[in-house]
Amino acid sequence: MSAADIQDALDALHHIPAELPREDWVRIGMAAKTSGIDFEDFDAWSAQAGNYDAAACRHTWHSFKDGKGITEKTLFRTAAQHGYRKGKAPVSRPVSPTVVTRTTPVTPAKKPAPGMSPTEVWSRCLPATHGHGYIVGKRAEGIPLDDLRVVPADDPLRIAGESMAGALVVAARAVHDGSLQSLQFIPPPEVAAKLKKAGKPGKLNLAGCSISGAHHVVGDLQPGGIAYICEGIGAAWACWQATGRAAVVAFGAGSMGKVAKALRDKDATAKLVLVADTGKEDDARRIAIEVGGEFVTMPDGWPSNSDVADLALRDGLDVLEDLLEMTVQKPAAELPLGIVFAHDLPSDYTPPDELVEGVLTVGAGSVIYGDSNSGKTFLVIDLACAVARGVPWMGRQVEQGLVVYVAAESPASVKSRLQAYQIHHGCRVPNFAIVQAPVNLHGNDSDTEMLINAVKQVERMAGCKAALVIGDTLARMTAGANENSGEDMGLVVGRFDRIRAETGAHFLLIHHSGKDAAKGARGHSSLRAAVDTEIEVQETATVRCAEVMKQRDLGTKGERIGFTLETVTMGMTKWGRPASTCVVKPSDAPEKKSKGRRLGEVEGAVVEFLGQRKVGVRKADVCKHFEGRYERSNVYRALRSLLAAQAVHEAAGMVCIAEGAK
Repeated sequence: MSAADIQDALDALHHIPAELPREDWVRIGMAAKTSGIDFEDFDAWSAQAGNYDAAACRHTWHSFKDGKGITEKTLFRTAAQHGYRKGKAPVSRPVSPTVVTRTTPVTPAKKPAPGMSPTEVWSRCLPATHGHGYIVGKRAEGIPLDDLRVVPADDPLRIAGESMAGALVVAARAVHDGSLQSLQFIPPPEVAAKLKKAGKPGKLNLAGCSISGAHHVVGDLQPGGIAYICEGIGAAWACWQATGRAAVVAFGAGSMGKVAKALRDKDATAKLVLVADTGKEDDARRIAIEVGGEFVTMPDGWPSNSDVADLALRDGLDVLEDLLEMTVQKPAAELPLGIVFAHDLPSDYTPPDELVEGVLTVGAGSVIYGDSNSGKTFLVIDLACAVARGVPWMGRQVEQGLVVYVAAESPASVKSRLQAYQIHHGCRVPNFAIVQAPVNLHGNDSDTEMLINAVKQVERMAGCKAALVIGDTLARMTAGANENSGEDMGLVVGRFDRIRAETGAHFLLIHHSGKDAAKGARGHSSLRAAVDTEIEVQETATVRCAEVMKQRDLGTKGERIGFTLETVTMGMTKWGRPASTCVVKPSDAPEKKSKGRRLGEVEGAVVEFLGQRKVGVRKADVCKHFEGRYERSNVYRALRSLLAAQAVHEAAGMVCIAEGAK
């Protein structure tokens, strides 16, 4: 189920009024769960009903089972009856200021009810002060008030049948852009007590606007700084008061994972600390592992659902500060060596992330090899320019990114070929850095570290991540190594893999064919075993061809890419002769000759017989020739096989040997 599908389902759900007969409400709940909607969103929608019961809602949700005949079609069909159309957000529905019950008729409002969008409700609210009852009760003196407001006393807003007048309003904003996603209301104590007595939550969310995945920040989130992630606003206030560092409200335990992941996506260097309520330690630990964060647990002896706000109220902010500073735990990996179990794998398959469609994958390793002057370097430069520019290559899609080309063999040749590419294509190639100094992956680790640091420095200057590192050629980058030695090439492969791992870029090596071209690239087989992709470049009389000889994760082994080289005159030599180089031009790849299978005895005899004839022979005469030697059926079978293999041609009932079979 994609995120877009779930959003469509949420839009449909919020077109349906929550005031439904129980049977219909259950059917909508089953359909919502089938559609991928989570409990928090279903609970927020259900809370709009006057007879809402939080405990019953949760119990009913967990009782829903698949395979009962209720599907997402039920949700969308019911929503359509209430005006839903795909792509159309739910319209704001006014909320009556009178509690709706089965026995009490609805009293018409004396004036039109206000809009229910977060922005509309927020705009009507008053600035919060430190004197608000809830803030005073939490001893949250001095907390930032920027994203807190109070519902005016005369505002008709009702949620779960209760007036929200005087409620503290907490802004719930989207992590990615800070837009107002929803609102949470903390009503006065007497209203909160009434709600809890009725089995409803003491804090209520704005109906029709999902709060799942939204956050509220107390303090300032600094790039690379600490962020304490808490379930509720009270815990976040306490963390900020105790440390002065930013604290983030996730609006419930069920959303802490979503918020933590969104914060990690936004800032890869932030120190995320999950602050667990009592009883939620395992969830906090799991989320911390997933986002590369840390977690804090309440001291022993606290009752279930106690949080750090309770700790601060009882023992003081100094005790909470010590807890946050001294007992932050880095979760250990569940198992060594990155072990995972098959049953924990997600059901949705994630295809390999491709850098060049059907050719190279992101962060992998490859070798392109061929004879000298086969055109392999021209082809690699053409591919690299497409990656740097983010334009299709040979009819294939490309992921744009920085290219770092280690021109260990001839920097001057690489530069002239890039100049020719720019002249021919009428463009300047961005994001393409040429390393002109030699780099050796065999002698020791110093050159490897220098190349990794150089890539990272170029990334900072270019303002984008490296997508492709090219080594030209393997022989020049392994000076002193024996290409046929497993020990030497093992060292090279280890450093090759380290560069890929620490830069995240695909590493492509240009290499030469061996003496026997049929045996592939030159040197020890450990290199071929280590790379994900191997491509051979060959030159024929009319066209050049790159063929995928190995492909670990993509189903494109055997695919061929044809190209020719077109001369580009760059200027004149000092002797007055044209100075030129080449650029790549796409071309049709030559057909691959199929390897002929060995002929059987009867087939061989038929080929020999027909090869001695200068003209065609009737098939019946062929069979007659072999009477007494082979069964007629076997001769006919041999003829059919030879015709299928195009070793024999047939016309007007006559058969003759094909030229290639002679």
